[in-house]
Amino acid sequence: MSFALGVVPVILLLLGFPIFLVLLTAVTVALVFFMNVPLAALHQNLFGSVSAYALLSVPYFIYAGELMGRGSVARRLVDFVQSSVGPLRGSIGITTVGTATIFGAISGVSAAAVATIGRVMYPSMVKDGYPKPFAAGLVTAVGAIDIIIPPSIPMIVYGAAAQESVPRLYAAGIIPGILIAVILSAYVMWRAKSGGFGAGEPFDMTRFLHATGRGLWALGAPFIILGGIYGGIFSPTEAAAVACIYAIFVTRFVFRELSWFDILDAAAATTRFTAQILIVVACAGVFSWLLTVNQVPAALVAWLQALGVGQMTFLLLINLLLLLVGCVLDPLSAILLLTPLLIPVVKALGIDTVHFGIVMTVNLAIGLFTPPFGINIFVAQSVLGVELKAIYRGILPFVLLYLIALVLITYFPAISLAGVWLLMN
Repeated sequence: MSFALGVVPVILLLLGFPIFLVLLTAVTVALVFFMNVPLAALHQNLFGSVSAYALLSVPYFIYAGELMGRGSVARRLVDFVQSSVGPLRGSIGITTVGTATIFGAISGVSAAAVATIGRVMYPSMVKDGYPKPFAAGLVTAVGAIDIIIPPSIPMIVYGAAAQESVPRLYAAGIIPGILIAVILSAYVMWRAKSGGFGAGEPFDMTRFLHATGRGLWALGAPFIILGGIYGGIFSPTEAAAVACIYAIFVTRFVFRELSWFDILDAAAATTRFTAQILIVVACAGVFSWLLTVNQVPAALVAWLQALGVGQMTFLLLINLLLLLVGCVLDPLSAILLLTPLLIPVVKALGIDTVHFGIVMTVNLAIGLFTPPFGINIFVAQSVLGVELKAIYRGILPFVLLYLIALVLITYFPAISLAGVWLLMN
């Protein structure tokens, strides 16, 4: 059994197999050669893993983000944020951070934010004198905020895997996401001042009002989603569906930028992306069932209790593990693979599962732009046309900044749980 659960997955991963085939093969080998269980259990758990109600919101949020990501939504958000921070040193860099944060409240897909915002902001930063590695590193790093700020698809998947409330996770993600945005903005201001680039512009009320008017419809999406959820009007799944209708209305009838063919094409792209997610969900669910049946989580809890590991040490070890895992696995695969294994330990140590979900999400968000395999790095290279070595050089300071934020979020649970207290009570 150890061969099936440990050796087989590692070998297949090293050979470059897709994660869903790695998990499915490991389960199949275990059932055929090491367990007296009918193979029908494989099919039952595959379908059972994707029957969680919370997962219904995944395609809706992807579709809403896909629609809003096409056309001029990003440009309108950029104009709004830039008109607000114009006088500050490094205003274009701060605008990049602010726009990514707002876009995250619409999309929740990190790579989409890097591509959409990078096309608009990178040329502006280079034109304003920002060093190319710094500009490319900033664009690559800010996209990670999108899976921390709600609506976050990894949080939906974590909620389904840990049987935790998605609205509570969303509430817990707001302050950490804003904290990271503030830290990045402060660094951009310091870097611009010390490097002598990125001079601000005087505040212009006329420009601000004009940009606000142009961006009002784009800014409406986060208010509808989060306001509807925490106002008790609808559930996260219903909020996602409403966001889709709103996105179609805005892009088709208000901005008049998308044709009906574009809307159908966005639906097709959403279907493909959703299929990629759910096949991993299904196979990871079967693998988690196999671990549970073989008492692996219970054995891990007993082992840690015997060692006398406390909360602080456990969280440190988990951060190191997740940072390493995030370098080689995408966030959804890592969450689905590790959550069923770690949640029993988390509960046994008295750690809040909502707080742990935020810690896990932030760790895996860092993995999105950590060399050498972070997906955001390759998206940025493709969109910006910058050499990989320049992006690697540019993102190192931002990795350090995210690690500082991670330490604060990990060891000060109130940063996450304050949002839950404010919005859920």
